[in-house]
Amino acid sequence: MSVTDWRGRTIEDRDDDLPIDESVSRRREARSLLGSLLRPYAPAVALLALVVIVENAARLSVPLLVQRGIDHGIPPIAAGGPARELLTIVGALCGVVLLQAVSRMYFLRRSGRIGQRVLLALRQRIYRHFQRLDVAFHDRYTSGRVVSRSTNDVEAIQDMLETGFDGLITAILTLGGTAVLLVVLDVHLGLVCLAAFPILVGLVWWFRTQTSKTYLKVRESAALLIVQFVETMTGIKAVQAYRREPRNQEIYEDVADQYRDINEKAFKLLAIFMPGVKLVGNVTTGVVLLYGGYRVLRGEMTIGTLTAFLLYLRMFFEPMQEISQFFNTFQSASAALEKIAGVLAQQPAVTDPEKPVELPTVKGDIRFRDVSFSYVPGRPVLPDMQLEVPAGQTVALVGTTGAGKTTIAKLIARFYDPTSGAVTLDGVDLRDLDQSELRRHVVMVTQENFMFEGSVADNIRFGRPDATDVEVRAAAEAVGAQRFIEALPEGYETDVAKRGGRLSAGQRQLIAFARAFLADPAVLILDEATSSLDIPSERLVQRALATVLADRTALVIAHRLSTVQVADRVLVLEHGRIVEDGPPAELMQGDGRYAALHRAWVESLV
Repeated sequence: MSVTDWRGRTIEDRDDDLPIDESVSRRREARSLLGSLLRPYAPAVALLALVVIVENAARLSVPLLVQRGIDHGIPPIAAGGPARELLTIVGALCGVVLLQAVSRMYFLRRSGRIGQRVLLALRQRIYRHFQRLDVAFHDRYTSGRVVSRSTNDVEAIQDMLETGFDGLITAILTLGGTAVLLVVLDVHLGLVCLAAFPILVGLVWWFRTQTSKTYLKVRESAALLIVQFVETMTGIKAVQAYRREPRNQEIYEDVADQYRDINEKAFKLLAIFMPGVKLVGNVTTGVVLLYGGYRVLRGEMTIGTLTAFLLYLRMFFEPMQEISQFFNTFQSASAALEKIAGVLAQQPAVTDPEKPVELPTVKGDIRFRDVSFSYVPGRPVLPDMQLEVPAGQTVALVGTTGAGKTTIAKLIARFYDPTSGAVTLDGVDLRDLDQSELRRHVVMVTQENFMFEGSVADNIRFGRPDATDVEVRAAAEAVGAQRFIEALPEGYETDVAKRGGRLSAGQRQLIAFARAFLADPAVLILDEATSSLDIPSERLVQRALATVLADRTALVIAHRLSTVQVADRVLVLEHGRIVEDGPPAELMQGDGRYAALHRAWVESLV
């Protein structure tokens, strides 16, 4: 199943980038995941199984009591005798029905509680795992698929936990119990009924094999709908700016149309299975009524026995509907479990060491030792990087797009690990440091300046949630952001709206600087921090830079060379190699690449 995306290429919701790519392995991982979720509740599940057995035993005893009431309770009354036995049977019947109701109520309450706790654990595990996975994973795994795994697929599993297992257990117990009781009540009629069993087994087998394929496609189609919707709404500004609404609508309608088609196929399977079961059941009931009536007339069977037999026969065919419903939810949940298990089986490329090195004090000395790095095997971005940045030095990285500037920043922040060689902080390989420890000392500010929903103060204290209001205000004042913040409707408590939509690009940048200043890292990386700013906003940010960069190691990546003037040293990169290295004033006076870049930048301002 495939559709075309906005580029006209085929898109699919298959986890081809995950290591689990064989269906057998996926099913094994799915079963292991479900087992790990249910294992803490094994005693409670065993108790619930016992409750279900009691409930079904009470349910199965009703026709026997009806038979005894008809055959042994009514005749004495008809002969003018006491109604004691009939009343006793009716009392027993009321007790059985009450037991069934109480056990059912207990089961629903207890199973619902366990199911919600299992789902909570699953949601937490998914969320924790997605946060733990490295940047490389998220670069290739779309946000729509992330949403699908954490919502749509979890809901499918919820349906199975809430109704699926209960229906299956009840159906199995009912089928087994009624089959035995049918034979016990009357061997001849029992064998007539069981003759229909192979037909039912054939119908169930056909339905299961067909739905297993269909519901996997249903999950894929549902995920594609979410992917298309999320990506369109996330990029709505670009969609509207380039008048992409008609084309995006076509793509969405194509995906929705395929989702409808595959759901229609699922309903067609159900439309064959359910009437087929009812047909077999009704024909069997007719045969039993005809043959049983004949045996009653001949005195070989009592009316009560025939009545009980017909009631059990109805019970015998009822579970087929429960089984079909279970297959619906089970197939859907199995497909969802396989996808979730595939994601949870994905191991992050960037991991913590077993015995991390502790850094009591961090100076901020950064070094690249024989570092090579490739995003794609065989296509190195950094072929052999040698670099030393002493503690406290501000280094500017300049060069053309694709020269490797941002890659260096990502390696220092350890969003990626080098293909070979080592990146060190104060002489310690970054791979030997705990990631949470590294993040305290190395902070990266990008041009996106992501603002989370909440107040201005919440966004400033993002890196230090325990920071006081006084510390937040001091950080804003240090970078020159307090003036515009205090002018906002609610000051520091103003809601920034989605992605900081209520703030200008310059204001978001200053808040990002305040956030970094409050975090107080030993190493600060600014990746194109002023690229999207106008001249007045850039001047505000330039003044803030002097405060933010003081007394710390800093790497500044910038196309605007005005930002470079704050640097102690400039590295000019080309094709992943350092081709010039020196103070900006010294390089500007020469005739090298930096001087040419500076002249071109000055000319662009005229």
